[in-house]
Amino acid sequence: MSYEVNGKTIEADENGYLVNLDDWNEDVARAIAAAEGVELSDKAWDVIHFLRDEYINNGGNQPNDRNIVKAMSDQWGEKVQSKDLYDFFPMQPSKQAARIGGLPESRRKGGY
Repeated sequence: MSYEVNGKTIEADENGYLVNLDDWNEDVARAIAAAEGVELSDKAWDVIHFLRDEYINNGGNQPNDRNIVKAMSDQWGEKVQSKDLYDFFPMQPSKQAARIGGLPESRRKGGY
């Protein structure tokens, strides 16, 4: 599988996760999101950037939905619930946001 972005072919595995983390940029994220029918709002970008920061700067950490809810509640200054994340990423927020964020596929079950 691959994505075409700005005339360049970006390689992905059979599940749509990028083969090379360094191929990611926001244009690539938009292409992946479009392929999945996801609209990227400012809050969706916050989730993506949080996941990338955790993975890149925290030893490959891939937070589950519960940790994302807590982090976004802190960042946005409001009570966030899991269902709020599903509004942005309807196909399992921690996994779909990670895929759009160019991160490798998580092998954990996710959720709570």
